[in-house]
Amino acid sequence: MTQLTKKNANWNILFLSWLVTSVSVLGSLFFSHVMEFAPCVLCWYQRIFLFPLVIILAVGLFPFDKSVVRYALPLTVVGWLTAAYHNLLYAGIIPESIQPCSQGVSCTEEYIELFGFLSIPMLSLLSFSTIITLLIVLMRRTAK
Repeated sequence: MTQLTKKNANWNILFLSWLVTSVSVLGSLFFSHVMEFAPCVLCWYQRIFLFPLVIILAVGLFPFDKSVVRYALPLTVVGWLTAAYHNLLYAGIIPESIQPCSQGVSCTEEYIELFGFLSIPMLSLLSFSTIITLLIVLMRRTAK
């Protein structure tokens, strides 16, 4: 593989990470502003970790900067952990006594269930998982 081809592939991986992030942010805004689903506390925390990634990943694209992974991966991992906790809460695995959503919208509020299992917390977990996977692939490819 030539150096230029490798660089283009790395750029494409970073672009795909940015695209997944952007679609996730737009989906989040769609659910809250168009569908008028009020976000719970955990949804807000996940947004705190997701929204800056749109800018961070975009800055790493032009010109391509492999060190963007250093800044994006920690936000993505903490967002993933929050989304995983939210899914455990949503599934009823975590007891109600330790739920952070005691005021306002419930963290277990069922707004949508696509295909019987795709809830908003699950969509968030899948987005963060995809972004983490792409960033790790990029990190391993650029470490060589």
